[in-house]
Amino acid sequence: MTAAPTTELSPKVVAAMKRYRVGAYVVGVGLLVLVLVAMPLKYLADQPLLVAVVGPIHGFLYMAYLALTADLAVKGRWAVAKVVGVALAGTIPFVSFIAERKVTAPLRRRPTT
Repeated sequence: MTAAPTTELSPKVVAAMKRYRVGAYVVGVGLLVLVLVAMPLKYLADQPLLVAVVGPIHGFLYMAYLALTADLAVKGRWAVAKVVGVALAGTIPFVSFIAERKVTAPLRRRPTT
């Protein structure tokens, strides 16, 4: 029985993948703080300060996430639909974590050069 051929990853793709993984987790945690802590405080406890602080920070981090996604997409030669789906994952709570695992799983199984 022969093993299926594997495509080796270049160091540039591996580095882009690591940056993307960090970005996905940071954006995911920031969005969870915004949605699960800051928004309830604003609307249930009439405390808008945390939304005023966390909201713009999440917006900035999401822009960085988009840049990291684009970087990995170019280096990994993704289809446009995949890029759009992964980019939108940063806007829905918990989905950036799922997208990160799905996107990087095939990449993590390949040997590096």
